Amino acid sequence: MVASTILSRKIIKPFSPTPPSRRRHNLSFMDYVSPPEYAPIAAFYSKPTSYNISQTSNILENALSKVLDSYYPFAGTIVDNKYVDCNDIGVEYLTVRINCPMSEILNHPYNNATDVVFPQDLTWSRSVNGYLLVVQLSHFDCGGIAISVCIWHKIADGYSLCKFLDDWAATSRDADFKPSLRFDASSFFPLIDDLPVLPNVTLEPHRCVSRMYHFSSSSLTILKDIIATGSGVVHNPTRVEVATTLVHKCVVETSLANSKGVFKPSLLCHVMNLRPPLPLNTIGNACCHFSSVATTEDDIKLHNFGAQLHIAKQQLRDELKVMSTDELTAHALEKVKRGVEKLEKNTFDIYSCSSLCNFGLHKTDFGWGRPIRVTLASNRVKNNFYFFDDPNGDGINALITLREDDMLMLQSNKEFLEFVSPINLM
Repeated sequence: MVASTILSRKIIKPFSPTPPSRRRHNLSFMDYVSPPEYAPIAAFYSKPTSYNISQTSNILENALSKVLDSYYPFAGTIVDNKYVDCNDIGVEYLTVRINCPMSEILNHPYNNATDVVFPQDLTWSRSVNGYLLVVQLSHFDCGGIAISVCIWHKIADGYSLCKFLDDWAATSRDADFKPSLRFDASSFFPLIDDLPVLPNVTLEPHRCVSRMYHFSSSSLTILKDIIATGSGVVHNPTRVEVATTLVHKCVVETSLANSKGVFKPSLLCHVMNLRPPLPLNTIGNACCHFSSVATTEDDIKLHNFGAQLHIAKQQLRDELKVMSTDELTAHALEKVKRGVEKLEKNTFDIYSCSSLCNFGLHKTDFGWGRPIRVTLASNRVKNNFYFFDDPNGDGINALITLREDDMLMLQSNKEFLEFVSPINLM
């Protein structure tokens, strides 16, 4: 266990008081159904050219205070799970010294080692600690730094978190930068009277581990050709679609091997960003879910599952284009109900995936260059896949969380290793 020392703990408030006209921020239906936990993300940077712990922290603190003027709900308090009292209580800001070089963390075989750069006992916590946003600046012995952000998922999705991080970085570089934002997701997804009772997610009792893998642009091109040629109906699958298809296929095969050849249908739940059709500067939870199902072993073949995934996503996009506001909420509610039913029936192995690609995370520059890695904290729920842009090109990094025995088997899957490689950046 790497030792760390908290150098300071502060509360950062918005630079200017939030006006009374903005005191109440109504949550949307999608905020309501979002999981009650912190969404944690971190960016790692090589040693800045002019490295000074105090100076670096001062720049970040001042910029954070200024950007909170625009992200004022992040500095408030949730009331009755229905609205945010934008009372400017602020956000928690920690400065931490980590007693090892950054390479020791980034070269660890499992991504779980990066948890040291997140506020302890907060990541993936299912209870709010009083602050909707908690950030940590970590200094390594080598001079490298990491900036982590944990946002309460009830007020922001992955897109909103990435945009906040980018706007904070832009404010660090330019004190006059002013984000243009919309906190009006509730106008698209208003709360309804008959709110559903949400199920509790049972944490996996077995040990789960996370590992990050890299898809090169050439591997993605080959996979695209395999899916397009084999399916005959999908001509240009996206990078994320083909990466998702391969990961799902290989993980299901791992599960099949561990169950001694007894195939269990699998359901892969996808998160789709709704910007567009919603405005790109909409902050909150503005996403929806769709699923792809494999009921037979033939369904998990690359060309079959890839085609199903692509068609399901396109069908949902076509439906969303013609939906009214009321229909959007009704659609989201129906998706939640169907998801709950499938969880309760336990007829599927459930997998979930989400993409943070094309959100600009690999370009997040606070004034000392782009990050060498962006990642999440460890996840205690198995069978999760997250995709990130590769900082060095057109490839994709995939963060995969499985039970430890499943991960060991995945690491020996020949088809998987034909297209991916474990990440080792230092």
